Amino acid sequence: MRAFISDYNKLVKLRLTLTVVFSASISFLIGAVQQGEIIWFNWLMLTLGGFFVTGAANGFNEIIEKDTDKLMRRTMDRPLPAGRMTTGQALVLSLLMAIGGSLILVQLNFLTGLLSVFSIFLYAFVYTPLKQKSPIAVFVGAFPGALPPLIGYYASFQSAGFGFAYAQVSEAAIIITPFVLFAIQFVWQFPHFWAIAWVADEDYKKAGIRLLPTTKKDKVSSIVLFISCVLMIPVGFLPYYFGFGGLTFTGVSLIGGAMFAWYGYKHLQEMSDASAKKIMYISFAYLPVTQLVLLFDFSRFSA
Repeated sequence: MRAFISDYNKLVKLRLTLTVVFSASISFLIGAVQQGEIIWFNWLMLTLGGFFVTGAANGFNEIIEKDTDKLMRRTMDRPLPAGRMTTGQALVLSLLMAIGGSLILVQLNFLTGLLSVFSIFLYAFVYTPLKQKSPIAVFVGAFPGALPPLIGYYASFQSAGFGFAYAQVSEAAIIITPFVLFAIQFVWQFPHFWAIAWVADEDYKKAGIRLLPTTKKDKVSSIVLFISCVLMIPVGFLPYYFGFGGLTFTGVSLIGGAMFAWYGYKHLQEMSDASAKKIMYISFAYLPVTQLVLLFDFSRFSA
């Protein structure tokens, strides 16, 4: 049983899945606070459904990439390339998670369920095959990667047929708030994934994966990575500009954006794995820290 749990965790990419669920959960709480009521049972449903949906997308991803995963040091110990799990077993698990997770989320409201199914399709069956074809995969993958805030935010609204019911929230707010959260997470993914792609480039080459902007660790790729880091500064101002982020969040996001820009500039000068790792580590911390601060700041701002 212990071996199965370990392989299941690797199949669903547990740390990545928990990060995605965390992002959706924070957005749920922001939406709930905006409405003046947190329904914790619905939050639990989102957490469970979101875990299954994300785990399913990662499972399909590993099924599709099982042959290329054998070639890379960072992925060769996953259960499929290592031979500890068959494709059929992984497919059954992924299908059960996809169906179960979508059914749970659609109970919250139809839009939440629809977005969850769309995220699975886009990540597993569009982004995954593109990784070996073109660097545009990073742009395409940024869409499903940024959907958790939308899914989480809309999950906080009560079901009303094919839409959702809301009381204290204006129609403008239910469009602007989640799409600002989406925009922040969308832009964040470029420095995040390009930094990872730079560090793991040698490993990726073994599998024919090219995610850097020019497919090479060259000056142009480092310039594009630097620009993506600088863009983290203006997107951090969006919640304040649209009236649902306070000065505390804005200050924290400005510090984070400035760190992105500084280490992006240092990488532009050095063009080394060490400098790319610094961007990567900042990206790991940026989202959870700023999302928690935004929730705290938003709750105080809305009180």
